[in-house]
Amino acid sequence: MQVNRRITSAVGLTLTAALALAACSGGGDDGDGGEASGPITFWTPHVQPERMAAQQDIADEFTEETGIEVEVVAMAGADQDQALVTGAASGDVPDVVLHAPDLSAWQTQGLVDSDAATAVIENLGADTFNAQALDFINIDGAYQAIPSDGWVHLIVYRTDLLEEARLEVPTSLDELADAAETIRQEEGITGMAMGTQVGTPSATEAVESIFQQTGCQLVTDGTVQIDSAECAQAAGDFATLADSSAAGQFDVDSARSTYLDGKAAFFLFSTHVLDELAGLDDDNPLTCAECGDNEDFFVENSDFITVLDEEFPAQYGTTLNYVIPTGANTEAAQQFVEYVLSDGYSAMLGTAPEGRIPLRPGIADNPTQYLDEWGTLPMAGSDQTVADIYGEEMVTGLGEGMNAVSAWGLGTEDAVLAGEAFAQNTLAEHLDALYSGTDPQQVVTEMAADVQALQDDLG
Repeated sequence: MQVNRRITSAVGLTLTAALALAACSGGGDDGDGGEASGPITFWTPHVQPERMAAQQDIADEFTEETGIEVEVVAMAGADQDQALVTGAASGDVPDVVLHAPDLSAWQTQGLVDSDAATAVIENLGADTFNAQALDFINIDGAYQAIPSDGWVHLIVYRTDLLEEARLEVPTSLDELADAAETIRQEEGITGMAMGTQVGTPSATEAVESIFQQTGCQLVTDGTVQIDSAECAQAAGDFATLADSSAAGQFDVDSARSTYLDGKAAFFLFSTHVLDELAGLDDDNPLTCAECGDNEDFFVENSDFITVLDEEFPAQYGTTLNYVIPTGANTEAAQQFVEYVLSDGYSAMLGTAPEGRIPLRPGIADNPTQYLDEWGTLPMAGSDQTVADIYGEEMVTGLGEGMNAVSAWGLGTEDAVLAGEAFAQNTLAEHLDALYSGTDPQQVVTEMAADVQALQDDLG
């Protein structure tokens, strides 16, 4: 789930001339004020064969309606940065890119057409989009992209195990850490399964997700703040959660398999787990002792915490946005984006509904139209929907959860620094010291020193 947010400065130095070339030799407008024409190219990070086929079907339906042909190209998020820089240098850019939220590097290099994005948002209605998602892509007072969909972290928990241990559902990070420790001591199984392996992307995500629960910030207005008292508190609770494991350090796969094996009380993961808990993912089968007789065991015995602490309603997650690059076939690209956010929206979300929660919940006359439709989309090739399995309240709760989606630095001038710290797993490199008993305040102080060094390098 991690996206590489880096653009090499050496290549970036070539862009001044290259973008002028791209503006002339890219698709461009049709130039005569007439109807937009194609073909256009669409880069998507949803590269799985079945999802590619579904996206091409949606593009074909758009072509039938408009006459504009669309080439759907698989382009993983980690590959998009360099590919777009290279394309801009040669004057050959895609027309639409579905991209992760940190657009600051692209924006500073002049790679995105903010006027084109703003026009789409205004045409569809800014008030029909998730306000938080709009903030993420608003840089220097202008929209750099158009929000599409996203996912958030959930804390999944075993209702039966909490009941047996006579534990209340946690409503703060301290309570979560205490509950996880109690489960480990009294039940002999893992309290919390989450990414904890030192220096890994899964641990980087877990650190940001957990630390935000105390109001901890990485950096604010250019000042590194990861050494604050709130962050030290979060670091201490993170150490307790990691120590609640009965199976050592986890990566993303081992954390998931531990929960699906019935050997963890809590589990931190994205909404992509919804189909897996229901036994709909053959690649991640249910292996718990009870699952052989009851394939609905986890659905019946799991519940979800979306916002842990209402005082700090930050829910780690990410958003995907449609970018129209500088030099693209602007009018045709705008028509395509408007189509996949209206007539083709539900079909596009349906390529992976458990991980593609709409960031345009509805239209002016029906503010929850697309969120409601999302709740009826079948998951993982089955005929079962989020609403069927988890109820309408879950659909509403996830929609509201996207209002609290948060990632350090996004939508601010600190986005580049936050992106570098994330991409380099800067904070997760210090977890070994935390696990070894180093005072949490000392650990976050050392984290802050490394983040400050990154900031100094960026200039």
